[in-house]
Amino acid sequence: MAKIALQLYTVREQMEQDFEGTLRKVAELGYQGVEFAGFYGRTKEQVKALLEENGLTAVGAHTSLDLLLNHLDEQIEINQFIGNNKLIVPYVAEEDRGRWEEIIADIQRIAEACAAKGITLMYHNHDFELTQKLNGETVLDTIFETVPASLLEVELDSCWVEFAGFDAVAYIEKYKGRMPLLHLKDVKKKEDGSPETVELGAGQLDIKRIADAAIEAGVEWLIVEQDYTANGAINCITTSMDWVKNYVSQGGKLNV
Repeated sequence: MAKIALQLYTVREQMEQDFEGTLRKVAELGYQGVEFAGFYGRTKEQVKALLEENGLTAVGAHTSLDLLLNHLDEQIEINQFIGNNKLIVPYVAEEDRGRWEEIIADIQRIAEACAAKGITLMYHNHDFELTQKLNGETVLDTIFETVPASLLEVELDSCWVEFAGFDAVAYIEKYKGRMPLLHLKDVKKKEDGSPETVELGAGQLDIKRIADAAIEAGVEWLIVEQDYTANGAINCITTSMDWVKNYVSQGGKLNV
């Protein structure tokens, strides 16, 4: 049965101010796992102890392409020590999006090096991988068709798939069996058409349909993320957890 985690980028300001207290609060709210986006100067020993103290599982770590390319051994060592076996490419900078062939070749090399040490590499999307094309198809599909499933797994950000004008459920079906992690987030369009990420249930997406499809497809962890939190990060993750608990009370097959 799938479990619920939090992408800690959502509470990045709180993590910067009080790393230990923020992890405790996340656990108190009912999140069973966390996905890291940096360790804020803590040692691997400190991080592991905090995870154990709070009963949290490290489900993945968003790790910049620069770190993956230039400090991979160090990142693997840290993550294996804290019990995480998934490194995730989180973002490709705008200035690099004109050289996708190079980026994909880098991803393949990183994935091979990770696999040799028992680590799984994953790729996390935004909307631009779906709105940009490479050789006649979306960049996202080109990435996953070029790098084999044995080396690269899918972390689908369902919000950005939908915002780009695609059906997240169709993508969940397409990559079924290759997608252990899924970002569950909600969004609404501002008057100017730009996105505003909001608490689960407060936006324009059919989050229940996406969660149902992800669980049916065998996704192991649904990961709550909110890029920007207008109502305060802790309030936002509390509201999103309330949505999760209500979803479970109505028959959603999440282990919370």
